[in-house]
Amino acid sequence: MSRQTPDHRQRLVAAAADMLGRRGLNATSVRELAKYANAPLGSTYHYFPGGKPQVVTEAVQFVGSSIYQIIKRELASGPLPGLRAFLALWRDKLENSAFAAGCPLLAVAAEEAEDGARPLAAAAEAFTSWQRLLSETLSAHGVAAAQAGSLATLIVAAVEGAIVLCRAQRCAEPLLQVGAQLEVLLQASLPAPPAG
Repeated sequence: MSRQTPDHRQRLVAAAADMLGRRGLNATSVRELAKYANAPLGSTYHYFPGGKPQVVTEAVQFVGSSIYQIIKRELASGPLPGLRAFLALWRDKLENSAFAAGCPLLAVAAEEAEDGARPLAAAAEAFTSWQRLLSETLSAHGVAAAQAGSLATLIVAAVEGAIVLCRAQRCAEPLLQVGAQLEVLLQASLPAPPAG
């Protein structure tokens, strides 16, 4: 029976996402991924014949989709629980990595790389999907469509920026401060519940 399984492939994608978040785009290669994941180089190229652009694109899609599903689940309870879950997700990731791991999408968006069009497009698509989901939820809870779109963009941009500050300062304080202000803004934007 072959040792190369879909689970092994998925572990490589997850390892690539972690590596991007920790080391950045330019320090991530198929060869380095094999070392990082303790996987045979041949199997890594077997799964990713398109090389670095393919593995980075799939890692970005994996992260984007995973976070989308978490936000979607939490937004079912309303915009504030969704925001809190988004913040908690990144705080946990930062603290569990001793502030060494950030957002892989941000690494792809911030660094220029050869043949980076596909990974960059995947990052843009993931960010847009998060914004759209937040915007739709805000609209469904009574926020005007134009304001909902702007608020969703602000939330994603503010959280991503706070992640960078947390990594630089090696503490969660920027994310806590940004989260507190986003909650105030969100509560002010949502219509007051009907008097009961």
